[in-house]
This record gives sequence, C-alpha cells and structure tokens, in this order.
Amino acid sequence: MMASTNLPTQLPKLKDNNWDRRNVQMQAIFGFQEVQEVITEGVTALVDNPTEAQRIAHRNIKKKDCKATYLIHQSIDEVNFDKIATCTSAKEAWDTLERCHNGGDKVKKVKLQALRRKYEHMEMEEDEKIEDFFNRLRTITNPMAQNGERITDQQFCEKVLRSLPSRFDYIVCTIEETKDITTVTPAELL
Repeated sequence: MMASTNLPTQLPKLKDNNWDRRNVQMQAIFGFQEVQEVITEGVTALVDNPTEAQRIAHRNIKKKDCKATYLIHQSIDEVNFDKIATCTSAKEAWDTLERCHNGGDKVKKVKLQALRRKYEHMEMEEDEKIEDFFNRLRTITNPMAQNGERITDQQFCEKVLRSLPSRFDYIVCTIEETKDITTVTPAELL
C-alpha cells in the first residue's frame, strides 16, 4: 500500500541470501521514487556563498538523500542494518551493501566463472519440460548479467537448441532451416 507521501509502506527485505533479487527490485524502487541520482552520485557539498537557487537545489537533493536512506533502511533486515548504521548518506549505505554482498571485482570474476561453467554444462533433462529448462537457464543468465556478462537472445536460443535431448532433433533442424536464428527471441522459441 502507498501512504500519502508516495512511499511504499512495505518493501521487500534484503537478507544475506537474496541480494541479486533485492538489488534489482530496489533499483526499480529508487527509479520510481526519483532518488537513483543520489544513490549513484551522492550529494555534493554546497558551494561557498551559494545563491538562493543553489541553496534550494541543495536542500532538494538532501531531501532525496534522506528519502533514499529511508528506503534502504526499510528494505533491510537487522543484520544488514548493522552494516550500514554509521553511514551518513544513501550512496555510502548502498555502496557498503553492494561491497558486502557482491565483494570486489575478484569475487565477481569468480562468481561469473562459476556461473559460466554451470551455463555451459547445462543440458535439458529427458523428462523436463521446455518451459522448466528455460527457467533453469534464466536462473543462471540473470545473475551472469548482474555480474557483468549479458547473454544475448541469440546466444540464449543457440544454447537452448544445442541443449535439447535427441528426441527434439527434428524440431531443432526445422527451426534452424526455417528461422533466422540471429533474430529469434526466446519467447518465439518457446
């Protein structure tokens, strides 16, 4: 439900095991609440001898920072709150959460390597439905994208076609002969 301030009254809670999902959800909330700028860029200090317009603009940015900080506080559990309790801005709080849950570049590379390996070795099971296989693949490609490697629709479709059991060989041949695989989307393939 929305309160009269247009702030969501209930936000999804970040726990230690759901960072990737909550990160995506919070980015949408930050965009909707028009606070993404203070999350990514922070609040710059007010210049010496500011004009009235500069003071008003700075006050509005500070309001957005407080709003973003509130959204972050409302969307985390106690363990994560303890990690950011001393942060003085929304940017600092969000950067701290990202560091805690994503690790540094080295950790991202290791995660990405593990995801790539899983993706490359994934095959559709004999008794599995195609929709279920698509979903299993998406549970790997989405975190890959969040760690910096986006799988294109063409790559996804090619992976599906080469990972199907042999009972689908005639369907794969038909698709490859009648469709331009470079333009087929996963939805069309399904």
